Amino acid sequence: MHPPRILLGVNIDHIATLRQARGTRYPDPVQAALVAEEAGADGITVHLREDRRHIQLRDVRILAEVLNTRMNLEMAVTEEMLSLAEEIRPAHVCLVPEKREELTTEGGLDVVGGFDAIASACQRLSAAGCDVSLFIDPDIEQIDAAQRAGAPTIELHTGAYAEARPGSHEANAEYHRLTTAATHAVTLGLVVNAGHGLHYHNVEAIAALPGVNELNIGHAIIARALFVGLKEAVQEMKRLIIAGQEAGLMAALDAHDLEHDHEHADHAEHVHNGCCGH
Repeated sequence: MHPPRILLGVNIDHIATLRQARGTRYPDPVQAALVAEEAGADGITVHLREDRRHIQLRDVRILAEVLNTRMNLEMAVTEEMLSLAEEIRPAHVCLVPEKREELTTEGGLDVVGGFDAIASACQRLSAAGCDVSLFIDPDIEQIDAAQRAGAPTIELHTGAYAEARPGSHEANAEYHRLTTAATHAVTLGLVVNAGHGLHYHNVEAIAALPGVNELNIGHAIIARALFVGLKEAVQEMKRLIIAGQEAGLMAALDAHDLEHDHEHADHAEHVHNGCCGH
């Protein structure tokens, strides 16, 4: 059976960043979300930060009413945000770490260190009908803790891989770490998403990771949209991630066939040696 097609979640935070820079009513992130949906986005991601530097509460409320796909609400584990999610009930909630001084989310959530609060948040959000995801580093201990906390989905932080020089030892090591993490999470029955720092030149390799369900991408798509328009930028990214997934599936199939051929050859040699022994 062919696995489900990989999904693209488009993060529209930076549309709101541009709006907030001048305090105008434009560009409208809600309009951007609808264009992205028409271009093939499978969901819209927004991060309602404590400092409200880009997405505003009004944006979230309107998006909850007008989206044709689904909202993925990124948020910190705070009482304010949990209460809001219980009120709005977005289809997906991704719990992320948050610091006021950071430019963007730095590092994954420490599920091990904050287990009780995160487990309680997962329980509350699940009771509200939200599919809960934890944004974590590709670390086995964190993945195990995420499962124990009751999160059905994780989002692997791809930032370290994205920031490494392509083809370098560091990039290869980070990719191996992501592959190991994704494989482990799938064996635990978790849904595996990924994101952070992904762009048009590195996304195919991440889309090829085993069992990846969805990639969440924002900055690269919005930056590309300046030159080709948002619709084309989303469509280009969608083509790349589908091509990456297909390449990964073909590589896995080739590896399986090679392993099967070796097993068959070993069995034939064993039978031959056994016959010769009589």
